[in-house]
Amino acid sequence: MKRLQQLIDAVKRRGADIAPTYSEYLQLALALATDCGEAGRSVFHQLCSPSPKYRQADADRMYTRVLRDGRGEVHLGTVFHLARLAGVEVEEELANLQNLQPPLTHTRVREENFALPCFPVYPWPPFLQQVVDCGDSPAQRDILLLGAITVFGATLNRLVNFTYGRKKKYPCLQTFIVAPPASGKGALTWVRRLAEPIHDDLLEDYKQKMKAFKAEKARRESMGREKASIPEPEQPRMKMFLITGDNSGTGILENLMDANGTGLICETEADTVSTAIGTDYGHWSDTLRKSFDHERLAYNRRTNHEYRECKRSYLSILLSGTPAQVKPLIPSTENGLFSRQVFYCMPPIDEWTDQFNLSETDYDSVFNLWGQHWKRFLDNLSVHVSSICLELSPQQIHTFNLRLSRLFGRAGAAHGSAMKSTVARIAINLCRMMSVVALLRSCDALLPTGKANGTLAYDGFTRLLAGCPGLSPSPCVPRENVRDGVIPHFLLRISEDDFQAILSLAEPLYLHACHILSLLPAVETVKQPVRPQSTFFNRLPDQFTRQEAVEEAQRCGITLNTLDSMLKRMTDKGVLVKTHRGEYEFASRIRACACREAASSASLQVSGESEHSE
Repeated sequence: MKRLQQLIDAVKRRGADIAPTYSEYLQLALALATDCGEAGRSVFHQLCSPSPKYRQADADRMYTRVLRDGRGEVHLGTVFHLARLAGVEVEEELANLQNLQPPLTHTRVREENFALPCFPVYPWPPFLQQVVDCGDSPAQRDILLLGAITVFGATLNRLVNFTYGRKKKYPCLQTFIVAPPASGKGALTWVRRLAEPIHDDLLEDYKQKMKAFKAEKARRESMGREKASIPEPEQPRMKMFLITGDNSGTGILENLMDANGTGLICETEADTVSTAIGTDYGHWSDTLRKSFDHERLAYNRRTNHEYRECKRSYLSILLSGTPAQVKPLIPSTENGLFSRQVFYCMPPIDEWTDQFNLSETDYDSVFNLWGQHWKRFLDNLSVHVSSICLELSPQQIHTFNLRLSRLFGRAGAAHGSAMKSTVARIAINLCRMMSVVALLRSCDALLPTGKANGTLAYDGFTRLLAGCPGLSPSPCVPRENVRDGVIPHFLLRISEDDFQAILSLAEPLYLHACHILSLLPAVETVKQPVRPQSTFFNRLPDQFTRQEAVEEAQRCGITLNTLDSMLKRMTDKGVLVKTHRGEYEFASRIRACACREAASSASLQVSGESEHSE
């Protein structure tokens, strides 16, 4: 808010100590925490810093405590009152101070104060720019840029890499677009079309393999006794690229492993993912966190002793949802998903737009056509090239470190460790974006734009790549192989203009992440849901019959088949003991009773010995 910023500037100019005692110090923190939430932390530091008693760590702890324990009884009027007592006045008369709120507050933020920055306007590579140009507003063009880079990076996965922190990184982003309802985030459905030709091709290939498998299996079954000498055909695994967010933990792992660790989760409603993660058979939030650093994924099935793993994961995420859908997916700032996401917050719509007077172009078909162009390019790239490694120049590395280190220090001073972690991972994500943009710029001549039919020939593909600006054969490739056009490894350079354009996204992405920070609590509060199974077992006595279990199951809404399955599973685990036909006991409670009886016996024995000694 303008008036609060004026006050901060005035305090700094005067070097005024507006909270000289602990009582005033506490009142200042309470007022900012009540009306500003987490976003008031940086204001608190700025207003306290002129004091000779100011210590950043102490102020941070104080604000965290009042943010957690404050009762909401002190408001922003107190801040201006303390300033006036110290002789600091802002120019305008302040009225109704209790209702004043700065930008980036908690859920009380006013829509008219929504002032998060859009990305700077820049001519991106033509194949990418045509996607961006489909947006009707600056914010929509921004999300199309992020969405397209996320999809292109997901499809490139292991083909493009860079070294960061002594580890190989790949262009696999996790992007979360947050927007109020009907604000234009639905444009991301167009971006999904860019990956559908790849996904459809994989499914068609699976269908053909499955058809051949069934034919081979039928032929083997018709051979009678002779089939024993012929090995049983192996059923093909379903390989796909677009992975549904409504999935179980093992289901996600299976989809990734069947596709050699690659895949893209693209959901326009974030609660599809958060609901799946929160179910009994979900719990794959850790898969998202591990995939950020391309860690090894594995699972082991006890039923058939099946163990599967992939050494590296290349999972990308593209989600959109309303502000209310953020917390169910990311419960707190301590949750590792917060720092890994690339956030963009769209503003609410403020005017009516005539939807009938728009172009009659069907964007779904246009984006699908562009996806076909992209698939054709990728097919040639994957056949001829094993890896393309992005390398920044020494000057670019210096500029990158200088810009991000300043942002890192600012984030720590304003918000503490949560935002420092976010900035550290924004740096990785910027490099991922650079690798995608640099490749698109280099291969501009190989990627048709607009509604071209894509008849461009790719004869001598590696020679064409070697002639692209920014691409050069890797030093590890022998010269004779380069002369013969056999170049499996390339080095990729990013132009200075593209480098600066991507680097300019650091500030907006940081501010958008700060806004998300204001929506989340510092510590996760977990409320255990009351499930029918829990209620059912709590109502049963230590010893019960199956008929008693059936009656309780009916009261809890549990079907007969589910009941029998639960009883068998609990018996197999040793939780229940079947004493007679149709009769059960809780094994754990039996052991507890035995312990109590033993303790009681020991107590009686000690008591008897004591009486004897007397």
